[in-house]
Amino acid sequence: MTTTDAAVRRTYGGYGGRYVPETLIPALDQLEAGWAAAKADPAFRAELDQLLATYAGRPTPITLAERFCPGKRIYLKREDLLHTGAHKINNALGQAVLARRLGKRRIVAETGAGQHGVAAATVCARFGLECIVYMGSEDIRRQQPNVQRMKLLGAEVHPVEFGTKTLKEATSEAIRDWITNVETTHYMIGSCVGPAPYPEIVAELQWVIGTEAREQLLAAEGRLPETVVACVGGGSNAIGMFHAFIDDPGVRLIGVEAAGAASLGSGRTGVLHGSRSSILADADGQIADAHSISAGLDYPGVGPEHAYLRDIGRATYLPCTDEEAVDALQQLALSEGIIPALESAHALARARDCDSEYVAVCLSGRGDKDLQTLIERLGQ
Repeated sequence: MTTTDAAVRRTYGGYGGRYVPETLIPALDQLEAGWAAAKADPAFRAELDQLLATYAGRPTPITLAERFCPGKRIYLKREDLLHTGAHKINNALGQAVLARRLGKRRIVAETGAGQHGVAAATVCARFGLECIVYMGSEDIRRQQPNVQRMKLLGAEVHPVEFGTKTLKEATSEAIRDWITNVETTHYMIGSCVGPAPYPEIVAELQWVIGTEAREQLLAAEGRLPETVVACVGGGSNAIGMFHAFIDDPGVRLIGVEAAGAASLGSGRTGVLHGSRSSILADADGQIADAHSISAGLDYPGVGPEHAYLRDIGRATYLPCTDEEAVDALQQLALSEGIIPALESAHALARARDCDSEYVAVCLSGRGDKDLQTLIERLGQ
């Protein structure tokens, strides 16, 4: 395994970098150069902005959840209203346009809750790209609607049958495929994890969430929120939401992890999937199993920027149990007529009990995909 000098320089307080086989270094260098060129090209930004507006459905609104938590003004940033039902489409569109610029016509992706897999399949259908999605068989079982959506969109869904059969193993298999087919394939990673420059690329493609939210919240209330809350698995919706408020010391940032996958709260520094960050591991450095009722949070690591924000004290990361998430989901459904994704419900649970009166929550996705899990959980 190796890490390059350029990657070391572009770490987040010592996190991040590249810890990958030598065979991937040229592809990562190409990706880094391609990303730099794309950002400097007004045509790239114009194409992406047009797609986000006319295909994805941006800007997404904010909704004041008036009955969810009496006594608080909780605003929801409605990423659930995007095409495909979650924030994942922001990143997938950007990486699809980038892959075309790099001449890559084959896309591999990993998915847990299925939302990134659906987003990847969607944009590949839109641009005529081959799409292979790796998904743990346990996640396939509990996310059947999204599996069927991916197949309908033309993607090949490859079940992963080892380990916990969830997101960690799906990511490992996607990376193995990428290593084998690196000349023709772009790995469309779904969160702000992985070797550099992926955390930067995914974060910047998700910044649109916070940029819009800041402007909308100022227009609604005439001031910034006291607290901004988002769920954290790999952490892309959270880093997207946090971005616009990081330089505002009066705005508290809270990331919410699944209690059984709290790599920021109870993890240690280590390397997972090509990046150095905070991970769940034993004393010997072996990756520990993660658990969450939410397939999208069931991951034993986190994006390196979140580990850095934790260390410098700019963001606080709190756990949420399965029971708390389900309760918050039910409460939002009954009080506002909005069924959030189980991932987003974790953020709602902590927003509900935080000590701020004016709170903004990233509602990262909708709950259609979780209905079977909820039926099993609630015995309905």
